[in-house]
Amino acid sequence: MIQDAPDAHPDRPRGAPPGRLAGKVAVVSGAGSVGPGWGNGRATAVIFAREGAAVHLTDRDKDALEETARQIRDEGGSVRTQLLDVTEPAAVQAYFEECERLAGRIDILVNNVGGSLPGGAVELSLADWDSQLRTNLTSAFLACKYVIPAMRRGGGGAIVNTASCSGLRWTGAGQVGYASAKAAVIQLSRVTAVQYGPEGIRVNTVVPGQLHTPMVEARLAGQRAGGDVAKLLAQRQARIPLGFMGDGRDTAYAALFLASDEARFVTGTEIVVDGGMTARCD
Repeated sequence: MIQDAPDAHPDRPRGAPPGRLAGKVAVVSGAGSVGPGWGNGRATAVIFAREGAAVHLTDRDKDALEETARQIRDEGGSVRTQLLDVTEPAAVQAYFEECERLAGRIDILVNNVGGSLPGGAVELSLADWDSQLRTNLTSAFLACKYVIPAMRRGGGGAIVNTASCSGLRWTGAGQVGYASAKAAVIQLSRVTAVQYGPEGIRVNTVVPGQLHTPMVEARLAGQRAGGDVAKLLAQRQARIPLGFMGDGRDTAYAALFLASDEARFVTGTEIVVDGGMTARCD
């Protein structure tokens, strides 16, 4: 039986005192969602706004992006949106320059763009290999490349990159391009953290496991379980020692800690959000 996650994510009530990101300017990429529910990007955007950040959101899906922005506006949050292909260097550079001009600074960046394609070293085409690296790794590299100058001018900042447990271990499916790219995201974060730490720029990684996000219904069930959503959910839950699947809010709360001043002495490391899955040896 598929077990529902306990409801451990109470909303910040309206009229509550300023939150953990009050006064901060945060950019969240991949802030839309492929369907209803809490994807990593949408959850991060909404929770950051609830915690007081002025959020600047990007996605390449206009409708998904605007739905996230609507939720934030309905709660009285500050949000600005921009359609953006985060694999295009010139567009990414122009976006961060414009964002800094409009907001005055950039305090936080969350790189959340990603997506998997099935296939091992033999099955995955060279074109799909290149696409997986560009989507999952180059996107994070480009954002870091063009946000760091703004953070330098502002006296520091916090970058949170989103990887995946597939970058740490086999997670049940041959997806060599995705796994390789997400492993590289972790090392990108570590190297960048060490190099720019003396300038007050912290860089960390959130490593989600097999969450129940809208991606399960929209894409993964078709790729891995013949469209049988219940079958795929059962397979994923069986790998999790806690016995239930989290959702995008679990990723978002880990990112919130790393982005906040509470993590002022935390850099070059990872928070794994997987219900204990990667700790298993079977």
